[in-house]
Amino acid sequence: MASASAPARPDLVHLRGESTSVVVDVSGGVPVIEHWGRRLESIDGWRSSGPVPHGGLDVVTPLSCVPAEGFVGRPGLAGHRRGGRHWSPRFRHVEHRMFDDEHLGVARIGVEVKALDHVASLVLVTRISLVDDVMSIDVELNNIGDGPYMLDALTVSVPIADRATRLGTYAGRWGAEFGWTHGEWPLGAWTVENRTGRTSHEHPPYVWATSPDADEWSGDVWGLHLAWSGNHVLYAERLGDGRRYVQLGELFHPGEMCVYPGETYSTPTVIGVRSDRGFTPASWGFHREARRRFPRPLSARRVHVNTWEAVYFDHDLERLMTLAEAAADVGAERFVLDDGWFGARRNDRAGLGDWTVSPEVYPDGLAPLIDRVHALGMDFGIWVEPEMVNPDSDVLRAHPDWALATEGYEPTLGRNQWVLDLTRPDAFEHVRSQLDTLLSQHRISYVKWDMNRWVVQGSGAEGKAAAHEQTMAVYRLIDQLRRRHPDVEFESCASGGGRIDHEILRRVERFWTSDNNDALERSVIHRRASMVMPPEVLGTHVGPSPTHNTGRRLPMALRTAVAMFGHMGIEADVTRLDDQDRAVLRHGVDLYKSWRDFLHGSRFVRLDRGADAVCFGAQADDASVFLMCHVQITSTRPDGAPSTWRFPNLDPSRSYRIRVVPLVPGGTGPSGTVRRQPEWWNAANSEDGAVVSGAVLGEIGLVAPVLAPQRAVVLHLSGS
Repeated sequence: MASASAPARPDLVHLRGESTSVVVDVSGGVPVIEHWGRRLESIDGWRSSGPVPHGGLDVVTPLSCVPAEGFVGRPGLAGHRRGGRHWSPRFRHVEHRMFDDEHLGVARIGVEVKALDHVASLVLVTRISLVDDVMSIDVELNNIGDGPYMLDALTVSVPIADRATRLGTYAGRWGAEFGWTHGEWPLGAWTVENRTGRTSHEHPPYVWATSPDADEWSGDVWGLHLAWSGNHVLYAERLGDGRRYVQLGELFHPGEMCVYPGETYSTPTVIGVRSDRGFTPASWGFHREARRRFPRPLSARRVHVNTWEAVYFDHDLERLMTLAEAAADVGAERFVLDDGWFGARRNDRAGLGDWTVSPEVYPDGLAPLIDRVHALGMDFGIWVEPEMVNPDSDVLRAHPDWALATEGYEPTLGRNQWVLDLTRPDAFEHVRSQLDTLLSQHRISYVKWDMNRWVVQGSGAEGKAAAHEQTMAVYRLIDQLRRRHPDVEFESCASGGGRIDHEILRRVERFWTSDNNDALERSVIHRRASMVMPPEVLGTHVGPSPTHNTGRRLPMALRTAVAMFGHMGIEADVTRLDDQDRAVLRHGVDLYKSWRDFLHGSRFVRLDRGADAVCFGAQADDASVFLMCHVQITSTRPDGAPSTWRFPNLDPSRSYRIRVVPLVPGGTGPSGTVRRQPEWWNAANSEDGAVVSGAVLGEIGLVAPVLAPQRAVVLHLSGS
């Protein structure tokens, strides 16, 4: 049961969850998080002050949520008034209040602290809350002066325990999202700055701090996320006195943010999760917060077929109808028409921004295709990219000033596109009206919303950088369309996984995790993405063979197995499958449908493995059922020794019946590369299965079968 209390010291607030405590010192005005870690039953006798060493100031500057006066690390607030005045504010406590309310449908406890700098005429309000062991921090800066305040930065700093000696971060690219790095926390500063105008493939705003022994199921882990879909900065520092902190915030271009008299700037929310049992339990905190942020309760996640890799820009109506019939035959439930249906969009060089159905390609409009899709029992979805335009488009010929550019400079091209200035009311209304008309006049239940290029050197009508306002305009545009069309689902796509964060999630039901449909590489991407998002919002598709990204020829059973553990879809041209692959795909779709309610409401787990394989799955909250997918990427370990599958979160008092789930109709598990597999494997491939105690599975594990590369195994464990 969550609770908040003010102990004997009135300047300390204790937020207590089921397994987590947050202790906050409010005496200085800007709150200081003194403890964010394991639950404390009591903090009586707490002493937060430490020694004052020689060679410094007479007082050790606290590491507050927005560190300022006397702090020798990176300040949390950077700004000034005209003439450079008031560049180093000094806030003092005005008041604080504790709150106990409901946040996104769940009980929340927290503290709000108001601080004032009467010289600089600035008010800082900080809110720290705890919801289901997930910490959130929000900060507001209010200008109560009579002149503008130029804001260069307002970031949130979170102190981290000194036993967190390692940092984990993501560094990806197109087709290789969520690349993972995990190394020693250096003395001094580590920083990443993202200026792509979106959450980014390269440096999404997530940081992990861990103890040296941390893995999926052991060690202390702290995870932090800036819930924001635009430019951002991530910063971690170990000070000379040993204190450690992580700082997250929006990144402004020079002169971009000015807080005028009476106005307020609010930071994006910083979300914090933690565990003393490793990465997987910590990631459940991100999953709980994500599920609270869904724009509406999710129904069963329907199987998609997306037309992109099947037809690209070749929108022949007869071919699309044949594709829809083949998709329905294998069990697809939604048909998503991708790029190429509008304006002069026969390739990627023209037509983008003209959101009207192409009379050249669809002389009778979209109705014949939509009607056929519905007659086949499927929903209809459509692709749009409302934030971008081709220079060769009707909208830009009519309104050349609508390009988000800087006066005097030619806009920078990206994928033959310019950015449309949605900060202009007339451009915003034009796009909103066209999309509203599209959704009003057609039976469309799903929108794949893409963003295929960076936002760079973009200035608004006033000439100043507009990255922040452009991001806010995108939020506003989706919000307005959702209010007008509450039954339509939206997907966030940005050349794959370039916009995956907890703020855009408040507006979409799905992410397109990656444009890479190679099942081997996608399994790695999916595993890392699952550290921050639950599987039901991570789109995973059965791609073609050979894959369009890598050229690999991969078995259909492998492709379906990987796709089943997210929000399943199909991107292959189903009309070109042979009978065997079509049967395997249909079988995989049926398996997904039978499991999706379980997969998308359970705890997603990851098992520790080396580089040769990936293991992940879903587990019931009471540990009664576990469904695991093992993907063998390369040959088994170089030394030839067998691997071990350990299941650390099962109930040791139960016995578990283990069965290998056939991935082909009427088949058994995949063949290996040895003369004899482990005994349990043979039993698990039988109707009765193998029975093993939870204690053995957790402590000793199963000797894994030796598998050939590019094979998948799905195990079903049922406890009794």
